[in-house]
This record gives sequence, C-alpha cells and structure tokens, in this order.
Amino acid sequence: MNQQVVVLERDCRALLVPHGNEVTLPQGSFVTVSQALGGAYTILVNGSMLRIDSADADALGFEVETLEYDTPVDGEVNVVDVERTLATIYDPEIPVNIVDLGLIYDFQVIKEHGGHNRIDVTMTLTAPGCGMGPVLVEEVKLRVARVPNVHQVEVELVFDPPWDRHRMTEAAQIQLGIF
Repeated sequence: MNQQVVVLERDCRALLVPHGNEVTLPQGSFVTVSQALGGAYTILVNGSMLRIDSADADALGFEVETLEYDTPVDGEVNVVDVERTLATIYDPEIPVNIVDLGLIYDFQVIKEHGGHNRIDVTMTLTAPGCGMGPVLVEEVKLRVARVPNVHQVEVELVFDPPWDRHRMTEAAQIQLGIF
C-alpha cells in the first residue's frame, strides 16, 4: 500500500508506537496511513507513529475486517483460532506477520478456576532493543482476547533463546529478501 492521507471520520483509539500508550485521536484529524496489514493500520500523525486496530478501521474510512469464529459450546478454546488470530498481527514496521516472522515461541491454553480460559503467549522481538515490543504485546492481548471462550491473555516477552532470521518461515524470508 502506498501512503494515503485520510481524515478520521470519528474519534478513534490508537496505540503510540513504540511505547504502546493509548491515545484518542479526534474526529477530523488528518492522518497518513503507512501500512495496512492484518486489518491493523500503522499511521503517522504529526511526526508520531501510531497503530489503529482493525475494529476501528471505519474511523479511517475502511471496512472493518473481522475473523469469523465458531464458538465451541463446551467452553473450550479452539487453538486453531488462536493461531489464525496471531497470524493477523504485523510488526508496525515490517510487512510480515509475527508468526511467520518467528516471534511467537509458544502459547498455552490454561484452564482456570471457574472454567475460565487464559492464554499464555511466549514471544520475542527481532532484537532486545526493538521498540515495538509494547505495541506488539498490547496487540497480541487485544486480538487473542477476541477468540471465543478466552477470558484473559498474558504475554511473556523473552530474549532467550534470541531471535534470528532462521526462525522466519521460508515465505517470510523470500518476501523480505533474506535467504
């Protein structure tokens, strides 16, 4: 996608990159959309980079993209839905989803007291000093919490083992020209 300037059609929640602080952008603001992948939008406003979630795409004048889920009637979590959801999350600066990028090391469904399900995600970043960590962690929490029967999401950011390009899928390596 080429950069596109749009005017917000309504007040909109956004996450400030790289800190992950939530801000509200007012209706009528001019923003530049620099990346639109996985239903999330990386925008530039007055020299700052922010992320707008797929649920707020209409504020940008775009159609809201949602994943379709079948809710298990037994109260369990469909792990395929968790995997599909994680694959919709993109680094704000890299046009590859975090699963293909090799940032997700593991996730577990934990059955808690009262039958509630918690998802524990273990992930990393491309480098320990990568400033995208807080934004990616918040996006993982937000999106995975939408999976049916998920009541809580915990994310642990780890750097051991360290990430390297060999953790990427072959398709991601080809897309980024790293092979």
